Amino acid sequence: MNEQAAAETLDAILGGALRLYQPRRGYRFSVEAVLLGRFAAARAGERVLDLGAGCGVVALTLARLGAPREVVALEFQPALGAMIERNAALNGLSRVRAVCADLRSRHALGAAPGSFDLVVANPPFRARQSGRESPEPGRRAARAESAATLADFVAAAARWTRHGGRVAMVFAAARSAELVSALRAARLEPKRIRFVHPAADARASTVLVEARKGGGVEVAVEPPLVMYRAPGVFSVEARALLGRP
Repeated sequence: MNEQAAAETLDAILGGALRLYQPRRGYRFSVEAVLLGRFAAARAGERVLDLGAGCGVVALTLARLGAPREVVALEFQPALGAMIERNAALNGLSRVRAVCADLRSRHALGAAPGSFDLVVANPPFRARQSGRESPEPGRRAARAESAATLADFVAAAARWTRHGGRVAMVFAAARSAELVSALRAARLEPKRIRFVHPAADARASTVLVEARKGGGVEVAVEPPLVMYRAPGVFSVEARALLGRP
C-alpha cells in the first residue's frame, strides 16, 4: 500500500451512486453533508457554489442527483481541493470543479458577486472556544470555528448568490436562532426549515434551512426528519435519503 492509499479511504454513498476518497484521519464527511445535498436539490441549469466543500460530498451529491450547469466547490485546504478534483473525475462529474481559496476573500472566485443560483454550506457547528477541540487541524477547521465563522459563511453566501437565488445550509439545531438571525441580517430570508432528530422522542440535533436572497417574510416549517426508529436502525425516510439498504 502506497503512502497516499494509506492516508485515505474510498467510500460509497447514496447506495453506491457516488464513490469518494476522503482522509483516513482528520476531516471526514458526515451524514449531515448528505442530508444537505438532498435538501438543497439543485435544479436543471443552475450554477451552484459549495462553500467549505471538504472532499466534495455535497457538491458531488448535487451534481449526481440533479442537472446543474456547473458546481464550484470552494475549499481552503489544498489537499482537500485536490481530492475534490479526484472525486469528480472518479464519478465522471466533469461539471464539478474545485477552487482552492479562502471563502472570506471577496476575490476568492474571480467572478462577479451574484454569480450563482444556489449556494450551499455546512458551516462548523461549534462556536469558537466552546468545548474540546480536535487535535487534527482538518477536523478542527470543519467542526469548530477555528477559522471561518458562521458570519463568514453567511456573508460569503450573500455575496455570491444572485437576487432571488437560494442559499441552503445545515447547522446545529441548538444554534438555529443564530443562523436564522444571521441570514435575515444579510437579506437572505428563510423559506424552508426542517429539523433533524436522532429519535422521535429526542430533541433536534440538526437544522436544514433554505433561504432566498431578497425573499419575502414567509417560511414553511417542514415535518421533522427522524433518523433512527430504534437504536442503530435507520428510519424508512433516513434510509431512503442516505441510500442505505
